[in-house]
Amino acid sequence: MRFLDQTNLFTRDDTFFGVCQGLGEDLGINPNWFRLALALGLFFSPLGTLAAYVIAGVFVFAVRWFVPAPGTTAQAEAQAAIDSPAETEPMALAA
Repeated sequence: MRFLDQTNLFTRDDTFFGVCQGLGEDLGINPNWFRLALALGLFFSPLGTLAAYVIAGVFVFAVRWFVPAPGTTAQAEAQAAIDSPAETEPMALAA
């Protein structure tokens, strides 16, 4: 699911800016369809396809920047609460 694990697509090693992956996650479509369309488009119109890829990259970046996935802040706060134990009263020493 998109909301559970949203990594930075632009710095991952296994993607080229993460445009197809990001579009797939945002639109709920398998990103391989976008990759296939990109590959086919490169045969017919390389310049137009690269321009569309850059425009789609700007779109994905804008969506990730202006509309963050809901729940990511709550998940970060919950994880921080787990990582740092709450302050409790010290235990009394046994005699």
